[in-house]
Amino acid sequence: MRASTAIAIISISLSTIKSSHSFAFSKINNNKAATSSTAIFAKKKVFIDGEAGTTGLQVRERLGDREDIEIISPPSELRKDEETRKKFINEADAVILCLPDAASIEAVSFVDEDNERTVLIDASTAFRVDEDWTYGFPELSTEQREALTKSRRISNPGCYPTGFIALTRLLVDAGIIEPGTPLTCNAISGYTGGGKGLMGVYEGEDHEPWGAYGFSLQHKHIPEMAKYSGLGKNPIFQPAVASFDQGMVVSVPLHYEWLKAGKTGKDMHDALSAHYANSKFVEVMPLGESGVKESDLLERGAFLRPDTLKNTNKLQLFVFDNDDAGQVVLCARLDNLGKGASGAAVQNLNIALGFDEGEGL
Repeated sequence: MRASTAIAIISISLSTIKSSHSFAFSKINNNKAATSSTAIFAKKKVFIDGEAGTTGLQVRERLGDREDIEIISPPSELRKDEETRKKFINEADAVILCLPDAASIEAVSFVDEDNERTVLIDASTAFRVDEDWTYGFPELSTEQREALTKSRRISNPGCYPTGFIALTRLLVDAGIIEPGTPLTCNAISGYTGGGKGLMGVYEGEDHEPWGAYGFSLQHKHIPEMAKYSGLGKNPIFQPAVASFDQGMVVSVPLHYEWLKAGKTGKDMHDALSAHYANSKFVEVMPLGESGVKESDLLERGAFLRPDTLKNTNKLQLFVFDNDDAGQVVLCARLDNLGKGASGAAVQNLNIALGFDEGEGL
């Protein structure tokens, strides 16, 4: 064989080897890119433990059309099976517990000891004042919102406390209301807040048009109202339900003499407006009865209707002041199943998993 021919053959062989290796490396890199892309855009798995209940159904409805989330559900006959629940809880990226207190406590015990990945969001009262859980009210402060992005244990606020705390916490932080002030809270809610039992009563023929309750002054929401309002003192809480399904108005009446010297309803309104100015879901409405009337926010020019925000995650705050009388009534309006339950749970889910907080809401 001539030297020139041998050199040509070697050159071709080397070129072929180089081309083959380039193709192989290209395949490897493309596979890595595909894997990376899949990891980035993979759907988050969410398990709703208690999805057949009132709150669970509404959570599922808000998540059902999401392309960034996969709802994982066991067969209906296995929903209460312990081993099945354990499997789904540990498989999920996030679990929303829509259960009674005892069942929520049981569900938390199902998390594997080495599972530091799954986020639990509990809609019961079981963990709301537990120091190991993060209270799921992102609008409280920048620090609260930041804590929710890192937490793996989130307690969803109660419906009544959501209104009470939204009205009072900022005013305590601002020094307008002093810690320890003995407040009262009057509230009315749609009957769905009582779950399927009360829904059965009010959707039947024989029921009261309206009913106050909580006369033991030991309502289960009081501890979180005292803690997260910053008051450190139990309010006198008088809740009621009426013959509408969803919606709520929470009211807190105050005398000016209970406030920091010189402070008025306008000061309260200004402080609330500044704090919630950039909130996606919380809105402070015009000051006073006249301002609210001018904005056509009172039904028949007189009534603050409780069901206006039905099926939303919105929360409206009102300040009705009377300087001559030295009095003010703070009011919060929300959907008891929206911002008061399932909407808030989805908002907390979004924050914890790194989605925009308004997705699905």
